[in-house]
Amino acid sequence: MKIAVAGKGGVGKTLVSGTLARLLGREGIRVLAVDADPTPTLAATLGIPSDVADKIIPLTENDELVKERTGMDPKVYGQMFKLNPHVADLADKFGIAGPDNVTLLVAGTVTIGGSGCMCPAGALLKALIRYLIVGMDEAFVMDLEAGIENLGRGTSKGMDALLVVVEPSQTSINTVGRIMKLAHDIGVDTVFAIANKVMDETDKEVIETTLNELNIPLLTVIPFDKAIRQANIEGIAPLDFAADSPAINAIQGLIPELRRHLSL
Repeated sequence: MKIAVAGKGGVGKTLVSGTLARLLGREGIRVLAVDADPTPTLAATLGIPSDVADKIIPLTENDELVKERTGMDPKVYGQMFKLNPHVADLADKFGIAGPDNVTLLVAGTVTIGGSGCMCPAGALLKALIRYLIVGMDEAFVMDLEAGIENLGRGTSKGMDALLVVVEPSQTSINTVGRIMKLAHDIGVDTVFAIANKVMDETDKEVIETTLNELNIPLLTVIPFDKAIRQANIEGIAPLDFAADSPAINAIQGLIPELRRHLSL
């Protein structure tokens, strides 16, 4: 299963990404969890200790690595660099072992416009994502920022689905439309939605109205769950803090829904 998760900041996409990765891992699947968010926090949701997570340098911010693989110092502009650097060994070299058969790779991000970021870090990130989607045999779950341009044209055919997490707020709902347009632009056709922080039927109806207009199937509804908030306050992975909470149970139910829709 190869899944990318996107959504406006704060909607709970990292909760979904990390918990989904661990629940898949508990089924005996080797999972690579990729953090491609500009403010990487996936480690905490995976249950990786903070003293380990704090030492992780995102690959796109590792100047020595970028220079080694692209042939160009990222701080010096105007030089020629490799557009397709070697990345097949990065998960093994820089992956951090986490609980439940999950390995974390903090990829980082760069600003990539429609024509692509002509910079060494951008070339490294594009090559890495292309390899993960097309070349890897393991399952992976990728935590993205709201913009999904990093997926790029030509790689999406190896993905099983893009999941968009949305909460019952107008800014979050507006972001769904933007992500859908980006997905269409780069050829990502399999897009599903996950409703999060839903307190009542009214919240659900607000989200469903927009999703119906965009023709995006809603896979699951995650209720507002105080246990998730408390887990964040205490710095404990939600799955470790409250494994049977309503939110965790809803994410658990996401797995058979994905398999049913994707025939996996």
